[in-house]
Amino acid sequence: MQKKNIIHASFVFIGLVLLVSFISNHQTGVTIVNKPNNQLQNSFYLNNATPLIQNSLLKLPVTAIQPKGWLKEMLVRQKDGLTGHLGEISAWLQKDNNAWLSKDGTGGFGWEELPYWLKGYGNLAYILKDPTMIAETKVWLEGVFSSQKPDGNFGPINIKKDVEDFWPKMIMLYCLQSYYEYAGDKRVISLMQNFFRYQLNYPEDKFLQMYWQGLRAGDNLYSVLWLYNHTHEAWLLDLANKIHKKGKSWSSRETPTKSNNHSRHNGKDWPKWYNELPDWHNVNVSQGFREPATFYQLSHNEKDLKASYEVFDIVRKYFGQVPGGLFGSDEVARPGYDDPRQGMETCGMVEEMNSDEHMMRMTGDISWADQAENVAFNSYPAAVMADFKSLRYITSPNMVLNDAENHSPGIDNAGPFLMMNPFSSRCCQHNHAQGWPYFSENLFMATPDNGAAAVIYSASEVSMKVGNGTNISIDEKTNYPFEDKISFVFHTKTAVAFPFYLRIPQWCNNASISINQHKVTVQPLASKYVRINRTWKEGDVITLQIPMQVQIKEWKENKNSVSVNYGPLTFSLKIGEEFIKAKSDATAIGDSKWQKGADIDAWPSYEIHPTSAWNYGLVFDQKNIGNSFSIEKKPWPKDNFPFTQSACPIIIKTKAQQIPNWKIDQYGLCGVLSMSPIKSTSSVETVTLLPMGAARLRISAFPVIGKGADALDWKN
Repeated sequence: MQKKNIIHASFVFIGLVLLVSFISNHQTGVTIVNKPNNQLQNSFYLNNATPLIQNSLLKLPVTAIQPKGWLKEMLVRQKDGLTGHLGEISAWLQKDNNAWLSKDGTGGFGWEELPYWLKGYGNLAYILKDPTMIAETKVWLEGVFSSQKPDGNFGPINIKKDVEDFWPKMIMLYCLQSYYEYAGDKRVISLMQNFFRYQLNYPEDKFLQMYWQGLRAGDNLYSVLWLYNHTHEAWLLDLANKIHKKGKSWSSRETPTKSNNHSRHNGKDWPKWYNELPDWHNVNVSQGFREPATFYQLSHNEKDLKASYEVFDIVRKYFGQVPGGLFGSDEVARPGYDDPRQGMETCGMVEEMNSDEHMMRMTGDISWADQAENVAFNSYPAAVMADFKSLRYITSPNMVLNDAENHSPGIDNAGPFLMMNPFSSRCCQHNHAQGWPYFSENLFMATPDNGAAAVIYSASEVSMKVGNGTNISIDEKTNYPFEDKISFVFHTKTAVAFPFYLRIPQWCNNASISINQHKVTVQPLASKYVRINRTWKEGDVITLQIPMQVQIKEWKENKNSVSVNYGPLTFSLKIGEEFIKAKSDATAIGDSKWQKGADIDAWPSYEIHPTSAWNYGLVFDQKNIGNSFSIEKKPWPKDNFPFTQSACPIIIKTKAQQIPNWKIDQYGLCGVLSMSPIKSTSSVETVTLLPMGAARLRISAFPVIGKGADALDWKN
């Protein structure tokens, strides 16, 4: 009798579990979508106002997301390093006789350097809630407010040949918008209204006619549309049309001229395809390519949106056949210089990340989130020393020597452009500050249907309004990209219904999701969003599993070289690194300047020399990749900083052979690749690969060792 009761009770319990599960699944709608529906209007966060096309993802205020884990450590190191102390050492940030603090716009140091730095420094201050940094930010912003003139113009006056250069002010507008998100200061709206009236009335034949401002007019356009969404003043759309018309067009294919192409390369007999873009300076491309897509919000012309995708593809077709998400330009991309030893300015890296984040919000296209992660995880970390007190002007996927020598014309810069130096140069030194703060601000987004989206993955906590206006927070727990499990814990005082979106990266074909430990039956798809619509309550947990496996990317257009990927991480050869300290004033590039009294000894430069062989080709079974690469996991670093050789928590072991004829060349650079497959008579060795972002010396695009008649001798 007792046994029957137990059996009966067990069936009742199982039935209750199934009933609860049925009710739960019935109340939870899980669908796969390309992007959030931009035909709806979020009730709590600003989206585009009519007649602009709605964005698919909506940026949250600057303090809504609090980074944790390694990303928080990045921000803290920035604060303690160069970004937090540039005001004490950079000549462009000295307050004495600074044009950015002058009411009449006169004085020194009045160009891009101050707003470049403040763009990142201010947002870093807001995110970290640092009172000293916030106070310093306000000093400069108060200078901007007090500088506005009756005609609406503000800040330093930069005029050449009767044409005003608005470029530095385009950057300062970013600073003002972030400050408005933080403080709600209405003076921002007033200043921008008056300044844009000034631009609208500025003579059209002189408007945006200088090199930098013409090619980077998209930044100006973005700020005009931002203000329009706050004020709905129709005349701002007239200015938007004027900016698009007078700025250098990234939509057309025009022949570079002396006014719109880098002066060092005028008169060269370049191939016809070199005329496909108006400019090939790496920062201009990274920054400018999004302008047509920005204008598309007003024009509704699909050709404008397509143009931004085309520019992105064009530069990568000719110079981007390399790992790390970027392209080989050094400073200016040159035909014939497309090897992985060609590099990218640190400025170009952070501007590419910023553009990817803009494109992600405008389009909802997951590829832009993948691209932002690619640059952020693989290219950008190694451009900066681990203590964030110095950085390189140029960093390359294949880079085996970091010194203060002149490597031109091997790279497109004559001078010590590969040195880790806190004062080199006046652009990257200041502009790199935006990279991690902006990245942090784009982890989560609001969606037009009053929902939330986890778009870029990193440990963090977001606080926002959803559904009927309920305030919630979502705590994201993960060590991604160094692990494949991501958990989201929901906190809300009252149950609230809203959709939550999860991005499934392009590289993942077998993701899985569970809600409160119950696996979701809908199969997530790569490059799609999973939309989970349910009534959320306190303590609900979503677990996203995005399994990683070794994948080989073949770069056929770059000598059949290959890169090794594991999820979003690209791996590089581990090369022994010898750091040699040097005097910064003796190894800085020519236009570097620092304040009088700056303690140069406290801000040293570093050469990095290899202490082990680097000239390896990979040996692997192309039909069975899994057996050729061994993944080894290591403990998570106690200091939460995984981007060094000693601390990275994951490595790969594989087989390789040295290529004796692959050497440092006459320019002091890693020799250019030869066509793979390559012959080698060297013995087979086991080598270690580590995440590209942790390798300040590295080989990331590898030759492939071949056997038989198809293998070639190494030829440079």
